[in-house]
Amino acid sequence: MSNTIPVGSNDIASRMGDIASAPNPHLSKLATRYRGATVEDLDPPSALSCYPTDPISHALLSAFERDYTHLTVVSSTNRALLGYLSIPHLRILLNTGKVQETDEVSKAMVKFRRKGRVYQVITMQTPLEELELFFNGGENGENGKQEFAVVTDERRRFVLGVATRTDLEEFARRRPA
Repeated sequence: MSNTIPVGSNDIASRMGDIASAPNPHLSKLATRYRGATVEDLDPPSALSCYPTDPISHALLSAFERDYTHLTVVSSTNRALLGYLSIPHLRILLNTGKVQETDEVSKAMVKFRRKGRVYQVITMQTPLEELELFFNGGENGENGKQEFAVVTDERRRFVLGVATRTDLEEFARRRPA
Protein backbone atom coordinates (compact mmCIF):
# COMPACT_ATOMS: atom_id res chain seq x y z
CA MET A 1 0.00 0.00 0.00
CA SER A 2 1.43 3.37 -1.01
CA ASN A 3 1.22 6.53 1.11
CA THR A 4 1.72 8.86 -1.81
CA ILE A 5 -0.92 11.29 -2.96
CA PRO A 6 -1.68 11.11 -6.66
CA VAL A 7 -0.62 14.12 -8.74
CA GLY A 8 -3.52 16.46 -9.40
CA SER A 9 -5.55 15.36 -6.41
CA ASN A 10 -7.53 17.95 -4.51
CA ASP A 11 -6.03 17.16 -1.16
CA ILE A 12 -6.68 19.48 1.77
CA ALA A 13 -3.01 20.41 2.30
CA SER A 14 -2.70 21.59 -1.29
CA ARG A 15 -5.83 23.72 -1.09
CA MET A 16 -4.76 25.20 2.28
CA GLY A 17 -1.41 26.17 0.75
CA ASP A 18 -3.20 27.95 -2.09
CA ILE A 19 -5.36 29.86 0.37
CA ALA A 20 -2.38 30.85 2.54
CA SER A 21 -0.44 32.10 -0.47
CA ALA A 22 -3.34 34.07 -1.96
CA PRO A 23 -2.60 37.79 -1.80
CA ASN A 24 -4.76 39.94 0.46
CA PRO A 25 -6.47 42.52 -1.78
CA HIS A 26 -6.15 45.13 0.99
CA LEU A 27 -2.33 44.93 1.11
CA SER A 28 0.28 46.43 -1.20
CA LYS A 29 2.53 44.42 -3.49
CA LEU A 30 5.37 45.09 -1.04
CA ALA A 31 3.55 43.10 1.67
CA THR A 32 5.07 39.86 0.37
CA ARG A 33 8.39 41.09 1.74
CA TYR A 34 7.22 41.35 5.37
CA ARG A 35 7.58 37.58 5.88
CA GLY A 36 6.69 37.41 9.56
CA ALA A 37 8.24 40.74 10.51
CA THR A 38 6.69 42.84 13.26
CA VAL A 39 6.65 46.52 14.18
CA GLU A 40 9.75 45.88 16.28
CA ASP A 41 11.64 45.04 13.08
CA LEU A 42 10.94 48.56 11.82
CA ASP A 43 12.99 49.82 14.77
CA PRO A 44 10.59 52.72 15.24
CA PRO A 45 12.03 55.86 16.80
CA SER A 46 10.91 56.78 20.27
CA ALA A 47 7.84 58.92 20.35
CA LEU A 48 8.45 62.60 20.83
CA SER A 49 5.76 63.99 23.08
CA CYS A 50 4.66 67.45 24.06
CA TYR A 51 2.03 68.81 26.43
CA PRO A 52 -1.19 70.55 25.38
CA THR A 53 0.01 73.71 27.15
CA ASP A 54 3.34 73.89 25.29
CA PRO A 55 3.62 76.69 22.77
CA ILE A 56 3.37 75.59 19.14
CA SER A 57 6.82 77.09 18.50
CA HIS A 58 8.33 74.62 21.01
CA ALA A 59 6.62 71.66 19.29
CA LEU A 60 7.79 72.84 15.86
CA LEU A 61 11.37 73.24 17.02
CA SER A 62 11.37 69.80 18.69
CA ALA A 63 9.98 68.14 15.55
CA PHE A 64 12.42 69.99 13.29
CA GLU A 65 15.46 69.05 15.42
CA ARG A 66 14.60 65.35 15.20
CA ASP A 67 13.04 65.35 11.72
CA TYR A 68 9.67 64.09 13.03
CA THR A 69 6.38 64.56 11.21
CA HIS A 70 4.11 63.68 14.14
CA LEU A 71 4.30 64.34 17.87
CA THR A 72 2.20 62.66 20.50
CA VAL A 73 0.43 64.93 22.96
CA VAL A 74 0.34 63.67 26.53
CA SER A 75 -1.17 64.91 29.77
CA SER A 76 1.23 66.84 31.96
CA THR A 77 -0.23 65.22 35.08
CA ASN A 78 -0.26 61.50 34.25
CA ARG A 79 1.36 61.27 30.78
CA ALA A 80 -1.84 59.77 29.34
CA LEU A 81 -2.02 59.91 25.57
CA LEU A 82 -4.44 62.70 24.60
CA GLY A 83 -3.84 63.02 20.87
CA TYR A 84 -1.24 64.01 18.34
CA LEU A 85 0.14 66.92 16.42
CA SER A 86 0.71 66.52 12.68
CA ILE A 87 3.51 68.86 11.65
CA PRO A 88 2.45 69.03 7.96
CA HIS A 89 -1.09 69.95 9.04
CA LEU A 90 0.28 72.39 11.62
CA ARG A 91 2.22 74.19 8.89
CA ILE A 92 -1.02 74.62 6.93
CA LEU A 93 -2.76 76.02 10.02
CA LEU A 94 0.12 78.46 10.55
CA ASN A 95 0.21 79.53 6.88
CA THR A 96 -3.53 80.19 6.83
CA GLY A 97 -3.38 82.11 10.11
CA LYS A 98 -5.68 79.71 11.99
CA VAL A 99 -3.05 79.34 14.72
CA GLN A 100 0.02 81.31 15.78
CA GLU A 101 3.37 79.99 17.01
CA THR A 102 2.60 81.48 20.43
CA ASP A 103 -0.68 79.50 20.74
CA GLU A 104 -0.82 76.36 22.84
CA VAL A 105 -0.48 72.95 21.19
CA SER A 106 -4.04 72.18 22.33
CA LYS A 107 -5.34 74.62 19.72
CA ALA A 108 -3.82 72.62 16.84
CA MET A 109 -3.72 69.03 18.09
CA VAL A 110 -5.98 66.20 17.00
CA LYS A 111 -7.64 64.84 20.13
CA PHE A 112 -8.36 61.16 20.52
CA ARG A 113 -12.05 60.55 21.16
CA ARG A 114 -12.28 57.99 23.90
CA LYS A 115 -16.02 57.39 24.17
CA GLY A 116 -17.81 55.12 21.76
CA ARG A 117 -14.74 54.27 19.74
CA VAL A 118 -12.51 51.23 19.82
CA TYR A 119 -8.88 51.92 19.00
CA GLN A 120 -6.63 49.35 17.44
CA VAL A 121 -3.67 48.70 19.69
CA ILE A 122 -0.37 48.65 17.81
CA THR A 123 2.47 47.06 19.80
CA MET A 124 6.01 46.04 18.98
CA GLN A 125 4.66 42.51 18.31
CA THR A 126 2.03 43.63 15.76
CA PRO A 127 2.66 41.92 12.39
CA LEU A 128 3.53 44.33 9.57
CA GLU A 129 0.57 43.07 7.51
CA GLU A 130 -1.71 44.22 10.32
CA LEU A 131 0.08 47.58 10.50
CA GLU A 132 -0.41 48.11 6.76
CA LEU A 133 -4.11 47.28 7.08
CA PHE A 134 -4.30 49.87 9.89
CA PHE A 135 -2.68 52.47 7.61
CA ASN A 136 -5.17 51.56 4.86
CA GLY A 137 -8.18 52.00 7.14
CA GLY A 138 -8.82 48.37 8.03
CA GLU A 139 -10.06 45.42 5.97
CA ASN A 140 -12.61 47.50 4.09
CA GLY A 141 -11.08 50.95 4.50
CA GLU A 142 -14.01 52.03 6.68
CA ASN A 143 -11.77 53.49 9.40
CA GLY A 144 -10.05 55.98 7.11
CA LYS A 145 -6.43 56.00 6.02
CA GLN A 146 -3.78 56.72 8.63
CA GLU A 147 -0.29 58.10 8.08
CA PHE A 148 1.20 57.00 11.39
CA ALA A 149 0.59 54.68 14.33
CA VAL A 150 1.34 55.23 17.98
CA VAL A 151 3.14 52.11 19.23
CA THR A 152 2.22 51.24 22.81
CA ASP A 153 2.46 48.36 25.22
CA GLU A 154 -0.39 45.80 25.25
CA ARG A 155 -2.33 47.71 27.93
CA ARG A 156 -1.79 51.11 26.21
CA ARG A 157 -0.10 52.54 29.30
CA PHE A 158 3.19 53.56 27.68
CA VAL A 159 3.94 55.14 24.33
CA LEU A 160 6.95 53.26 22.97
CA GLY A 161 7.32 54.85 19.58
CA VAL A 162 5.71 56.00 16.38
CA ALA A 163 5.61 54.07 13.10
CA THR A 164 4.78 55.78 9.82
CA ARG A 165 3.57 54.53 6.46
CA THR A 166 6.96 55.66 5.08
CA ASP A 167 8.80 53.51 7.66
CA LEU A 168 6.84 50.49 6.48
CA GLU A 169 7.45 51.20 2.79
CA GLU A 170 11.19 51.72 3.31
CA PHE A 171 11.45 48.48 5.31
CA ALA A 172 9.77 46.52 2.50
CA ARG A 173 11.92 48.12 -0.20
CA ARG A 174 15.16 47.28 1.66
CA ARG A 175 14.16 43.65 2.13
CA PRO A 176 15.00 41.21 -0.67
CA ALA A 177 12.06 39.91 -2.71
